[in-house]
Amino acid sequence: MMGFNNIIGHDEIIGHLKNAIESGKISHSYIFTGEPGSGKKLLAGTFAATLQCKAGGTEPCQKCDSCKKAIGKNHPDIIYVTHEKPNTISVEEVRTQIVEDVAIKPYYGKYKIYILPEAEKMTPQAQNAIVKTIEEPPAYAVIMLLTTNADSFLQTILSRCITLNLKSVKDETIRKHLMSH
Repeated sequence: MMGFNNIIGHDEIIGHLKNAIESGKISHSYIFTGEPGSGKKLLAGTFAATLQCKAGGTEPCQKCDSCKKAIGKNHPDIIYVTHEKPNTISVEEVRTQIVEDVAIKPYYGKYKIYILPEAEKMTPQAQNAIVKTIEEPPAYAVIMLLTTNADSFLQTILSRCITLNLKSVKDETIRKHLMSH
């Protein structure tokens, strides 16, 4: 089940994201940073599904066509950016999957959302290619950079994104949650 209410240990970040949705002040770019397994992709995916949900609440309804597409990872306006080489995200990959694509309006949803896992692997040239899109995005674009090391980004990227620092969820917190359910 996809929903913020099913995510444990990140209450402050979830509160920030829900407040952004409620107030209509969605940033055009976010950095989700934290250790491997801290929940970056889960939070980004849930946020993306919520933004695209036709019900318009602070949780994805999981019933509308948009939520079903997001759950199935086949929503045309939630784009998971991929890369060929295991240790590098090239300038060409950033250009073709984000910079050139962002000019095309959303097909189905209100937003066009780009989720870039392992964003710390972007080359300096790739980071420079995405800076202009982050600086002057179309109103419908939301870019989420997922990383284990936000310090690897250029200062121009860091200064234009909202950085959300995820902490590892303690085993005890997980155990309590599982025991209560």
